[in-house]
Amino acid sequence: MPNTVIIGSGCYIPENVVTGSHFMDSVFFDENNEKIDKPNDEIIQKFVEITEIEERRYISADDYNSDLGLRASLQAIDDAGIDKEEIDYIIYATNFGEVDERGIPNFMPSLAARLKHKLGIKNRKCINYDMIFGCPGWVEALILADVLLKSGRAKHILVVGGETLSRVTDKFDRNKLIFADGAGAVVVTTTDEENVGIVADSTICDNGEELCYLENGPSLNLEEIEPRLYIRMRGRKIYEYALKNVPDAIKATIDKANLDISDIDKILIHQANAKMDYAMISRLFKLYGIKDYDHAISPMTIQKFGNSSVATIPTMFDLIRKGKMDGQSFKPGSHIVFASVGAGMNINCVVYRFPANKI
Repeated sequence: MPNTVIIGSGCYIPENVVTGSHFMDSVFFDENNEKIDKPNDEIIQKFVEITEIEERRYISADDYNSDLGLRASLQAIDDAGIDKEEIDYIIYATNFGEVDERGIPNFMPSLAARLKHKLGIKNRKCINYDMIFGCPGWVEALILADVLLKSGRAKHILVVGGETLSRVTDKFDRNKLIFADGAGAVVVTTTDEENVGIVADSTICDNGEELCYLENGPSLNLEEIEPRLYIRMRGRKIYEYALKNVPDAIKATIDKANLDISDIDKILIHQANAKMDYAMISRLFKLYGIKDYDHAISPMTIQKFGNSSVATIPTMFDLIRKGKMDGQSFKPGSHIVFASVGAGMNINCVVYRFPANKI
């Protein structure tokens, strides 16, 4: 059976840098719909201490999700050195689709179809899918691409993750400080080289009481008359769920690949909260009986880019792969892990081994 490898990558990070000062005039309400009687600088500083997010990137007023995906995809296709007409599938991970400047989500036509149109692909057999799977959407899209490639249904697949979360946050919710915009993309294909590419994957979907940990809901300000739904996040519940389940899921996938934590060179984990990520990686190493570890194994972008959901992991992958992240690089023949947790609640993980030589 052939193996699935990444042959091109790209990302788009919006130019609009948003710092804490942007929120100084905000009016915040709590989960009980009560106005928070604290100075905004205190609220903002507390969030920085917990999440480490000092900056985030927002989309420009005249851009859309598919525009971000287009820029990332053009880079990935060029990097892969293929003709765009060779792409058999486009899988676009998103949570809110094509959100307009009013914050209204739009899924018809699909984001993948919009992207195919903007890329100018004429191939009628290039199939487009949207992957709506919470923050783990891009990793799940990569897993689906692996299945399609290994089944022989495709030779080249474009896997994209793009989101414009700044347009779907409640202006009265403190959690809006977490969310950001961006897009990342890869081109995957197959190789006959053994033991490379995607060597193991796993997915868990807990959709019982966990279903409402991340959902859409009305504004926290009950006097807000605009009839819209916004991201509603139960942070403590998510933290507890992630800490309990994600480390075990990562270890199970590493075990499935017949590897040990010592064989893993990098762990690219979705970043919603720096404190949570540190805790998950620390607990993962404790599962192997290791108390201390080199934090360079788990690179972080959340401090400057915020939580861009499905775009976080492919963006980080592209930056490291192209030497644009200080002190970080991928070694030929090394193993890396992609892992994510998000709305559903869903968890997934991929163990990926770089080929010894460029394909």
